Amino acid sequence: MNRYLALQKIIELNSFTKAAEALGYTQSAISQMIASLEEELSIKLLYRSRIGAKLTKEGEDLYPFIERTILQYLTMQEKVNEIKGLDSGIIRIGTISSITCHWLPNLMKDFQVLYPNVQFVLHQGDYSSIQEWIKIGAVDFGFISPFAVTGLETIPIKEGRMLAILPENHRCASQNVIYLKEIVKDPFILLEEGVYSEPLEAFFSLRLEPNIKYRLHDDYAIMTMVEAGLGISILAELVLCRTNYNIVLLPIEPPINRTLAIGYKDKNSLPIASKYFIEYLLSNIDKLP
Repeated sequence: MNRYLALQKIIELNSFTKAAEALGYTQSAISQMIASLEEELSIKLLYRSRIGAKLTKEGEDLYPFIERTILQYLTMQEKVNEIKGLDSGIIRIGTISSITCHWLPNLMKDFQVLYPNVQFVLHQGDYSSIQEWIKIGAVDFGFISPFAVTGLETIPIKEGRMLAILPENHRCASQNVIYLKEIVKDPFILLEEGVYSEPLEAFFSLRLEPNIKYRLHDDYAIMTMVEAGLGISILAELVLCRTNYNIVLLPIEPPINRTLAIGYKDKNSLPIASKYFIEYLLSNIDKLP
């Protein structure tokens, strides 16, 4: 391939001497490369004159194929470098607890089968902190609500229901569905998500003011407090999977949905490993709960 690259540089600079200097070879070495290539192809590619080096008629006919070969080789080298970059890649993700528990473990496990040397660093927070981490470069990308961020690129992933969670002895526990107006005066335990909260937006859209008694960053601590009878809450259905708390889960009318997205500053500036992981995640969306 070096012989093809040497030929390309000679054509570009119209000179054996200048091509040798540009590529770090001696003029003799460049001449030997071209002679070897011409011998292999059994075609005279170049002729020299006092005004420089030019392609012969046969060389002109063949040169477009040589250019395509060089382009394919350089493209292959770029891909090789990307794959090698995954040998020591670190993927830094801003995440929320439901994603950490129910999406990332299997995604990370299967991705590391393909790229065993890649490492993951997870920073768990809320919509506000994750957005800030992305902007300052503390994480490569994060899982966020697209309605909670500004100044970031987002790719919606999935939409899921949010459910009301009540103590077992709550007056509405036997109902099939619950209306926000029925629980607006109950002590409310809010999952602190930063500047944006799907449950609060739902209350406010109905001109209701929930009776917030506690604010927590941990979904599972909220379930424990509801179980103890300290109040009620609204959490994403995803985080309520595989739990054994003595609580009641009810769908809400009107429904409250949560949209999850991937957010990042600029796709082109993402580390190679993170680009690959995002592509892998997007190709496996249907497998995510």
